Amino acid sequence: MNSFETFKQLHQNSSPFVLGNTWDVKSAQVFEAAGYKAIGISSQALANSFGYQDGENLPFEVLLQVAKKTVEVVKIPFSVDIEGGYSRSIDSIINNISRLHDAGVVGINLEDTIPGATRQFQTIAEFQKVVAGIANHISRNNLQLFLNIRTDAFLLGMPDPLAETLVRVKAYREAGAAGIFTPCITDAGDIRTLTNATTLPVNVMCMPNLPGFDVLASLGVKRISMGPFLFNKVYANAGQLAKLILNDNNFSAIVS
Repeated sequence: MNSFETFKQLHQNSSPFVLGNTWDVKSAQVFEAAGYKAIGISSQALANSFGYQDGENLPFEVLLQVAKKTVEVVKIPFSVDIEGGYSRSIDSIINNISRLHDAGVVGINLEDTIPGATRQFQTIAEFQKVVAGIANHISRNNLQLFLNIRTDAFLLGMPDPLAETLVRVKAYREAGAAGIFTPCITDAGDIRTLTNATTLPVNVMCMPNLPGFDVLASLGVKRISMGPFLFNKVYANAGQLAKLILNDNNFSAIVS
């Protein structure tokens, strides 16, 4: 199997796979060496690593260059989070996705909210057109690209996030999505209801109250992302070590 076929198959296995979320080429190498089956850029982690806030503030050309170099260096399947697509135009989003595909990326995360001062939902009808346009482009051009659609009712803390998610998932499946990503869902009952309601592989994300991987497998989850959590932990630890060097007046904290 090629990289795309491997990535697609990972979403069909009986047990979910854990996606290593990267922020640079070195982190991609670390995940590969640790035995991860696939990796994907965390938009927040990547943006923060370059000094930008999340929300399409990182220039797309930077994202593309990181993607190109990552594909050159690692052999495992590699996916990219492009937030809302770096455009509000379907044609421009398709162009961005095509450039990433040409660079060797095998998966795309696209979300149904628009970043800004406050994150705003696109209407179901509006975003369904976006998904359909992209899915049709992928199909017509025989692109080997896994279209993972993120829906943000739980992330936004809506009054009834499960009901909103179920309606949106149905619309996105009909439009041609290959997978569904629901960050911030943690309740086992909600997860089970979601996986029972769709034939699409369901992707959840690291959260403080997220069940363990064995439980997630029993609930029907197929993909588990870590988002920016490892990135945040790595740099929190780096900050503590930097302080220790000054406090200890030597380098023992980093050479021992």
